[in-house]
Amino acid sequence: MSNSYYLVIIIGMSLVTYIPRMFPLVILSDLELTSFWRRFLYYIPPAALSALIFPGILGATDSSIIAVAGGIVAALMAYLKFNLLTIVLSAIVAVFFLQFLI
Repeated sequence: MSNSYYLVIIIGMSLVTYIPRMFPLVILSDLELTSFWRRFLYYIPPAALSALIFPGILGATDSSIIAVAGGIVAALMAYLKFNLLTIVLSAIVAVFFLQFLI
């Protein structure tokens, strides 16, 4: 396959990625949302983040119980408003010690 073929593929892939991201921004930029939709959309980022993180937590170790315990440690530290590095390190240490003990 030639370099021009790869270039066409790369440009096509970039357009397929770019258009769905720019379409709402350009078309819906003047749209005023009602309070219902603002409240609804307010919870989308945490829900999406949870959907990305939770499967990773469960697959982090061989034991689901230890993985959930590490997630609980991280959630508790986040609730207490520790910084991100402290949260991550605390969860890692908790999982390490729980694996060592069990």
